[in-house]
Amino acid sequence: MNTNDVYITKSSKIGNLWLIPAILLSMLLGWLIANKGLTVGVLLLLIPFIIGFLIAVFLQPRIGILMFIVYCFIMPTLGKHIEGPQFGLGQDATLLLTWLGILFHRSNRYRFRHIDNDLVWVAVAWLIVTILQLANIEEPSFMGWVFEMRSATLYWVLSIPLAMLLLNKKSDIDLFLNIIITLSFVGALYGIKQLYFGPDDAENRWLEAGAKKTHILFGKLRIFSYYAEAAQFGASQAQLAIMCVILAIGPYSTKKKIWYGVASMFIFYGMLISGTRGAMAALVGGGFTFLVLSKQVRILILGGIIGLSFLGILKFTSIGSSNAQIVRMRTSLDPNDPSFQVRLINQKILKDILADKPFGTGVGTIGMWGTKYNEDKFIAQIPPDSLYVKIWAMYGIVGFIGWFGIMLYITGKSAGIVWKTRDPVLKNQLLALCGGATGILLCSYGNEVLNTMQLPAKEQCPIFRKPGKPPQ
Repeated sequence: MNTNDVYITKSSKIGNLWLIPAILLSMLLGWLIANKGLTVGVLLLLIPFIIGFLIAVFLQPRIGILMFIVYCFIMPTLGKHIEGPQFGLGQDATLLLTWLGILFHRSNRYRFRHIDNDLVWVAVAWLIVTILQLANIEEPSFMGWVFEMRSATLYWVLSIPLAMLLLNKKSDIDLFLNIIITLSFVGALYGIKQLYFGPDDAENRWLEAGAKKTHILFGKLRIFSYYAEAAQFGASQAQLAIMCVILAIGPYSTKKKIWYGVASMFIFYGMLISGTRGAMAALVGGGFTFLVLSKQVRILILGGIIGLSFLGILKFTSIGSSNAQIVRMRTSLDPNDPSFQVRLINQKILKDILADKPFGTGVGTIGMWGTKYNEDKFIAQIPPDSLYVKIWAMYGIVGFIGWFGIMLYITGKSAGIVWKTRDPVLKNQLLALCGGATGILLCSYGNEVLNTMQLPAKEQCPIFRKPGKPPQ
């Protein structure tokens, strides 16, 4: 008998032994998918990519902060299409992983002296204030505090120093702007698809779960694209629209100007179809900031006339009344609007509750996490509607003054930097960033957009929302 035959037979038997664990593993995976749904299968498919991402971040931590920016855009739609996983925790994981990548990087290329600046220290100060809120005499839920503080301060404290360390070159501003403009442009296109072809099955399930109360008004769908919901979509689109307009008139090549101009038109249309009235503040605030900081009197006067004319058309004429989006925008200038009146009633009730609570009722006692973890407290039943109101309710008038002071300081310091910048390209980019940030801060008065990306599906729309009842 040929010895080769014996060798081949034995090696085949040895190789076939691996079929046993492979079959058992396949059976296990089949059972998990059958009982837990396709979510498990999708997550298993993602494991190789996750491992690759982990390796990449430790080799080049810069990848982590860039992935964080992209993930913040796509996270809400992942939550709508794949049920089960808490995709919001992916933000925390990405930031923490990037920090680990920096701390354990094999080189000493990162200079931590770069994070010794005002912006980082005011973020740390606000984190300390938030931690002190654990001792609030109203005894709010600890879990409510944990989930609320993530968006209220944790992401701020973790992301700002990372940006200082990893995105500190002039070319990084170009990269950052290109990423957010591209994602916003794609978001506008996806929103247009929703408008003309309708939401997909997963998005329809999300609407039926309760979101249709806020997103289908008078028979018209408020477009939300792949964002958390329509208010977030509209505010973000307004912010990026005014930024693109500012960039389009900057000292760039014709090709770049065309790109910024086209992007601004599509993104502005995305804002309109969102039906988000508060987005107007982002346009007005961002535009006014640009006009003032541009140091050109003619542009300031011309821009002021155009802006006032636009608001005047909305306020005093009926032009565009056949368009549902324009009609909804027009209601943002109506002081007798039912939604606005409900907000005023709720703010009156909050004023009575907070009259003897200068430090508020605690972090996580109002809004999404308030209804989930502090349902025994009356204040949790009152919708804040506004980030300003939410900060006031959680931190009290003392905390709100501190928070608003920080926001004004950041805005003023940014404006001062722009004012002194001589490089025309850099100045234009900083103008766009400063105008966009100012606009979104003003926009947060009408909606809670500055510190959140994902809202509960069952949040009620102010139009259908009843004002809270005063405590007995």
